[in-house]
Amino acid sequence: MGCFANAGRLLALIGVVGLVAARAEPNPPEFSDRERAHWAFQTVRQPSVPSMRDKWIRNPVDSFILAAQKAQHISPNPPTDKVTLVRRATLDLTGLPPTPGEVDAFLADRQPKAFDRVVDRLLSSPQYGERWARHWLDLARYAESEGFKADETRPNAWRYRDYVIKAFNDDKPYDRFVQEQIAGDELWPENPEARIATAFNRHYPDESNARNLMQRRQEILNDITDTVGGVFSGLTYACARCHDHKFDPIRQVDYYRLQAFFANTAADDNIPLTPSAALTEHQLRLAGWEVKTRDLRAEMEEIEAPKRNDIIKDYAEKYPEEIQTALNKPASARTAFEAQMVAKAKLYLDPSSHQYIASTKAVAAALKGDTRKHWDELNKQLQTYAPLHPGNLPLGTGVVDLGTEAPKTFLLGRGNWDSRQQEVAPGLLSILDPKPATITMPANVRSTGRRSALAMLLTDPENPLTARVMVNRIWHHHFGRGIVATPSDFGFKGERPTHPALLDWLAGEFVRSGWSIKAMHRLIMTSSTYEQVATHFETAARIDPENKLLWHFPRQRLEGEVIRDSALAVAGRLNVQMSGPSIFPELPAGMESRGGWPVNHDSLDRDRRSIYVFVRRNTRYPMFDTFDMPDTHESCARRNVTTSPLQALTLLNSAQMLDLAQSFAGRVFREAGSDRNRQIIEAYRIAFARSPSKSETAMLNDFFQRQDKILRERAEAGERLAQPSAVTAPVDPVHAAVLVDLCHTLMNSNEFVYRN
Repeated sequence: MGCFANAGRLLALIGVVGLVAARAEPNPPEFSDRERAHWAFQTVRQPSVPSMRDKWIRNPVDSFILAAQKAQHISPNPPTDKVTLVRRATLDLTGLPPTPGEVDAFLADRQPKAFDRVVDRLLSSPQYGERWARHWLDLARYAESEGFKADETRPNAWRYRDYVIKAFNDDKPYDRFVQEQIAGDELWPENPEARIATAFNRHYPDESNARNLMQRRQEILNDITDTVGGVFSGLTYACARCHDHKFDPIRQVDYYRLQAFFANTAADDNIPLTPSAALTEHQLRLAGWEVKTRDLRAEMEEIEAPKRNDIIKDYAEKYPEEIQTALNKPASARTAFEAQMVAKAKLYLDPSSHQYIASTKAVAAALKGDTRKHWDELNKQLQTYAPLHPGNLPLGTGVVDLGTEAPKTFLLGRGNWDSRQQEVAPGLLSILDPKPATITMPANVRSTGRRSALAMLLTDPENPLTARVMVNRIWHHHFGRGIVATPSDFGFKGERPTHPALLDWLAGEFVRSGWSIKAMHRLIMTSSTYEQVATHFETAARIDPENKLLWHFPRQRLEGEVIRDSALAVAGRLNVQMSGPSIFPELPAGMESRGGWPVNHDSLDRDRRSIYVFVRRNTRYPMFDTFDMPDTHESCARRNVTTSPLQALTLLNSAQMLDLAQSFAGRVFREAGSDRNRQIIEAYRIAFARSPSKSETAMLNDFFQRQDKILRERAEAGERLAQPSAVTAPVDPVHAAVLVDLCHTLMNSNEFVYRN
């Protein structure tokens, strides 16, 4: 296929200053018939929906699924009950359990398509974006720190998280979503949201103390190449960094063809987010502060200058000779590659950077004796003018091209940064199109236009990978297993699709729907396939033990973030405030964090949703880490799901879970009073969205009697019993402590931490 049919859309979007003719690479790779025939590289066709007359079928999804089941003499499970269904869907789309009122409303709705209305309500909820953004952030290896030894904070990284949440809530078309993240700064330079989107490629880990900037640049480019190739194309590009891919038709040159799109890209941590009117007011206030403080600041700067120069000199002299030479050249005399090196160095040498190594704080710490005393006196005077200062402007972080000329990209021998071989031009997989990509330079920004070209190639409807990969990811998060079970590996060593025709039909429908992710949710969730009971049947299991044909709904353990959010929700403490800087909940006693973990003083802040918990690369929040949070140094397409004693101990013994159990018990007391049977019913409805069975009620009444006796003896012995929170009415403390134990037990049950 050519460089895809709709590359011309790029011209209309960004305007053309001139075409950059990319030199064709010598000796285009050759591919075998087997490689060319691989299913993932075939054009997405529109397969016919299997023609079947069966009352089980509600939409085309069911037709494909039922046809595959009947071919293996399997019958699908019956539909689940309405309570299980609404809990399943609510956890799926919002990451929270349904409230008793939401369950009651669904049970009372006996009109046709009642569940369709539930799905629409959930998709309209702002909590939908918070839930599904988490899946994307795993792919984007989102974190708010550098990683490595120092693990310094990236103060504005959270704006990308908020961008992703908003994009899902707005149902931003997936092609636009991709384009913004690859090249928002080139395609929509006046749109701050699109520029923040480019932080997708800023989430690489980086070692600030490593002075070999040439090697660091290459490691960053490798990270970006691996991530873009895996996330958008579903291929293990990283395997071709050092040699031709051992299994897939990805040649080593293809790795560097993709990398060449980013050859001129650098971090941009100062994206202005202030409207022009507010910016003018800010500048006026700042000018007033500068006039008032000019003499003070000049005297302080005179004191600071020697130490600041020493710090900068010591830092710069540790760079390799090539970097020092580039730093000493005028900007106009630097090559494109040298400009890259200087831009990287200036992250630490530029006073406007949060990573500035000679900041006022660093310089003040180096001052001694009378000099430091005098500086402190001046600084104290300066602080009296603080009310006049307008504060710092809000900034975003992302990436940007450094100009219109890109450094050359070379194929690297064994992937070594200093082993340059043949020059490589930007392009996608050679098996799809061996020709270099056509690059157009934007008319309204100083940029190469390379990433814009890549964005259009990735989102061209003729691209055989992008739509397939994304609909498979959506399917994966609904059923716990994608139609392709390896969501970021569509190659020969990845799993083959269990329903290839369905995958193609969904991919085509995705594009026809305007790349609407919410439309995909509706299609999948309003199928009989999704609404099946999770019961295991031996007859079907003998034929399809892995449930690849989806003859029952697969039970799935919830992620640590969802377990925490669910516990906060049933405790009545979940703070639903959206967006803004991340939060720092309490850490276990004795746990330290390099880079800092300033716990929020306000409990309301600490009780916000888990997606707002600060993501420090080297200090994953312990509860999330215990429940298989991925390593944010790399993209994660499919989380591990383990079962370990540490998980049970975390839920049973952690101070946080006991605290939430006390709040849960307090909520039950407030809503059910002191009547034991009402408490049992209310606790079940809050935790499990259902009422207890007769046998459960009898068992729990027995539990109350036995536990009451045990705890009364402990109380008489002087032991302090856990009590429900925020209960003002007088209560028997032993009876109350038993209710805390019950609520704690419910939050520890499989039914609470699984989606059935």
